[in-house]
Order: sequence, then structure tokens, then C-alpha cells
Amino acid sequence: MLYGIVAAITALFLAAVLAALLRVPALRLGLLDRRQRQRRVPLLGGAAVVLATCLVAVAGDWTGIAPLGDGIEVLLAAGGAVAALGLVADVWRLNARFLVIGTAVAAAFVVPYGDTGVVAGAAGVGWITFVALAFRSLDHADGVAGTVGVVTAFGVAACAAVEVMDGLAVLLSVFAAALTGFLMHNWPPARVALGACGSLFAGFLLAAAAVIARAGHDPVAGAGVLVALTAVAAADVVLVVLSRRLSRRPLLRGGSDHLAHRLRRLGLTAQGVTVLVAVAAFAAVLVGVLVHAGWADARAVLWVAGGALVVVLGMLRVAVYGPPRARGRRARRVRTAGAARGTGGAGHGAGGGLREARAAGRSAPRPEQRPGSGSASVYAPRRQSEDQAHHPEPGVRRTGRSVSPQVNASLRVRNG
Repeated sequence: MLYGIVAAITALFLAAVLAALLRVPALRLGLLDRRQRQRRVPLLGGAAVVLATCLVAVAGDWTGIAPLGDGIEVLLAAGGAVAALGLVADVWRLNARFLVIGTAVAAAFVVPYGDTGVVAGAAGVGWITFVALAFRSLDHADGVAGTVGVVTAFGVAACAAVEVMDGLAVLLSVFAAALTGFLMHNWPPARVALGACGSLFAGFLLAAAAVIARAGHDPVAGAGVLVALTAVAAADVVLVVLSRRLSRRPLLRGGSDHLAHRLRRLGLTAQGVTVLVAVAAFAAVLVGVLVHAGWADARAVLWVAGGALVVVLGMLRVAVYGPPRARGRRARRVRTAGAARGTGGAGHGAGGGLREARAAGRSAPRPEQRPGSGSASVYAPRRQSEDQAHHPEPGVRRTGRSVSPQVNASLRVRNG
């Protein structure tokens, strides 16, 4: 008990310090995430969470004070591999299929097939991969992913404590403390973000720990508990997928259509959105813990699923996609008009040339007309004195603007 408290405090301060230190190289290397209003946030906060969690957990296992156990060591190693894959994605922007495949391979090493069976184990691999990517998607607003991760970590740790998995409970407590230290810099307005490194690690660790804690129980009830423990992240993914499908938008293209974005459209502040999402996550996680411990009926999970469905359907009514840009429409009209002009010129020949000549005549400057000359156009010089006009001195170059603008223009063109 005493070690758990000391380890949590150490992880909290270590993550807070590392997040502040890693912010500088992230800015210099350009590892940034663009948030609303063109605000850019460094992405190496997740690396601070991973380092703090792994260092404290490995130190406790190495000293023998809090041994993790063989299965938990494999879980921590697989989580570190997923975090490394996420760091590569932050630096080089990997394709999403590499993240899916890498996370699924790591999940295949941590599922206890002896307790779950092959079919349920394969479903567990899919669930771990889905939750890991859902937490990556949840890192779209300040404080949301970190707050949901802390609440979920405490809930899964409670489930592990019920199953007397002390090593897993200590690991999750250390992880929750590291996320809390990270939140010191990620609370709105955020100075650092999780990035793919931290968000994939968080989702993978939480989902895999929940699958391990639930192994050996009824698969149907276990699935309901897993859904309740990660209801907020799952609801956000379902909301985004349905919204983009209904609007015929690419699924993998980013946009301001997540849960937090829609809540901001409804008038909530950034801090209010974080608190509201945290409260929803706490309610869902509490139901999951009570059902897992046997203190609530398994049908209570249906209330969580129904509430998540109502939220998704309600948030779909919030308009987040604006009309197409006017610049695109103008460009299409210009291209269409250009094609029509080209067709008309090619088809009518002399008619097109006549229209161009008329247009050139309209755009040319109109000459001055002498009074009394009727409608005839006469190119006359500007008004000048009579002596200078009729008796120019020989050998003296005429100065001033004694020549018409048209003459001056022709001389300038000729002389280059």
C-alpha cells in the first residue's frame, strides 16, 4: 500500500517534469498538432507519460518491492512497442493501416487465450485494437483524452483489485498518476498533447488490462463490462464514422466533427467540455466496475449502451460541416466560361475575332474630339500656345506634353 502511494506520487511528478522538458524539442522539431483557431500544440506529452509509467513500474519490479508478474511484464513490453509505433507516426505520419496492424500484433501477445478461448481471444484482440485507435481519435481536444484515461485507469484498476491482480492494479495506478501529471500541461488551454505515442499507449494498456481482468468470466457479460469501461471513446468513434458516412466524407480525413467539437458548437467552454466528458466517463466506468464486482445486475450495462446511443444520435443533429467554399465554385465557373469561349472561337472563326476586336476597342482609351467636328474622331494634341504651335523655333527641342498620349505610347513601345 505504501509503495503504491510512493510510486503514484513519483510517476505524477516525473511525468509533469518530462512533459515540460520534452515540449521544447517538440517545438524545435515541428512535432505539432493543429487545434482550433490555428493553435499548434507540441505532441511529445505522450512520450512523457510512457517514460514515467515504464520507469516507475520497472523500478518496482526490479527491486522486488512490487513485482508485476510474467503476464504484466509482457503487457508493459507490448504497450511500449505500441508507443514506439505511435512515436514513429507522430514523426513521419504513418498510414493508418500500419497502426492497425502493429497494434493488433501487439494485442495478440497479451490476450490470455487459456482463460478466454480462441474465439473470445480473437475478439479481445479486435477490441484492444479498436480501443487503442479510439483513444488516438479522442486526443482531438485539450484535456479530453487525459481525463478519460485517468477515470478509466482507476476503474480498470478496481476491477483488477477485485480479481486480486496486485501487479496489474499497481501498474494502472502508476499510469493514472502519470496521466494526472501530464494533465498539468494538457488542461485547457493545453501546452502539450499526447500525440499518437501517448494515446495509443493509453488505449492499448487500458483495453488489454480490462480484457485480462475479465478473462475467465461469462463472455457476454464480459463484453458488456468492456463496453461500459470504454463507452466514451467508443461513442466518439461511432459518432465520427456515422457523421462522415452520412455526409459522404472520407473516413480517414480529419475534421472538427468529434464529440468535443460538437459540444463546443453548443456553447460550452473548453473546460466545460472536459468536465462534462469526464463525468460521463465516470458514470459509465462506475457501472462497469459494479457489474464486474457483482454488485449490480449485468443488464445495467444496457443503460450505458442506450445512453451512448442517445448521445450519438443527438450529436448528429449538430451541424459541423459548412457549405463548400465559394472559391471552389468561382474556379469552376471560370473554367467553364473559358472552355465556352474557346469553343465559340474555334466554331465561329471570324465572328470570334470580331468580338475580340470590339472588346479591344472598348478597352482602349477614347481620343479627344475637337469642338464642332461632329462625330468624327480626331487625334489632336493637348492645348498649347499659338506661337509654340505654329512657329516652333528651329533647333530647339519641344518640351512638355506637346505630343498626344497615343504618340508617346507608340514611341515608348518602339524605343523599348
